[in-house]
This record gives sequence, structure tokens and C-alpha cells, in this order.
Amino acid sequence: MRTYGALIGVMLAAAAATAAEPIYGRARVIDGDTLEVAGVRVRLEGVAAPELSEAGGDAARVFLERLVEGRVVVCAPTGRRSRGRRVAVCRLDGRDLGEMVIAAGLARDCPRYSRGRYAAVEREAAAGLPFPGYCQPRR
Repeated sequence: MRTYGALIGVMLAAAAATAAEPIYGRARVIDGDTLEVAGVRVRLEGVAAPELSEAGGDAARVFLERLVEGRVVVCAPTGRRSRGRRVAVCRLDGRDLGEMVIAAGLARDCPRYSRGRYAAVEREAAAGLPFPGYCQPRR
């Protein structure tokens, strides 16, 4: 029984180490806050872009496509997952993609997960975009 518990502990430690390893490779844009990098679906941490079916969703997707489609990006996973996607902060040439899409007025800062990292760059025009309930900070 102890051997089984030790094996599970080693497997969990290995999984945690893997979650922290950077993901890098050519990007393919899924929507305004989701990329596929080196075959891995990645959700941009702290970014709330409209869904493709919502107003502004296609504009956010097109913006990211123009920035990164086919280019190499580097993502630093947080260790969390969202709907099967790895959550990460992704960069192109050292620039934070989440910050860029929010600064362009095409997405909102999601303070529950960004801890306000993007609040200063969020544009007033973005106030009209959907703000998901899950972005509200927990009290």
C-alpha cells in the first residue's frame, strides 16, 4: 500500500513539473483568448475576450491572428486548466499577448485571474464588451 501511495506522489510531482514547463512553438489562433501552440490549447491568463458568437469576438480573433498566426510564441503555464486548455501567459518577442489584446480594446482584464495585471491598459471602449461573472474577484 505504501508503494502505491509513493508511486502516486511521484506521478503527481512529475505532472506538476510538466505543467510549469514553457510551451513554445508556432501559434494558431482559436479565438480572442485561446491559442494552439505546438499542438497544445492555451487559454490566455487574465483575459476575457468575447466569444466568437458575441459582438467583438471575431475582431479579437482577427487581431490575434494578425499578431501571431504562424509565428513562434512562448507561453508560461500557471498550472491551471480551463475547459481542457492550459492557462498561461503567452509572449511574442517578449511582449505579453494578453496585454496587447486588452490594450487594443478588444478584451477585458479579468481581475480574478490577472490580479489586476492588465487594469491599467484596459481601454474605456472595452466597457461595452461582455464581462463574464467568473472574472469577479472572490471575496
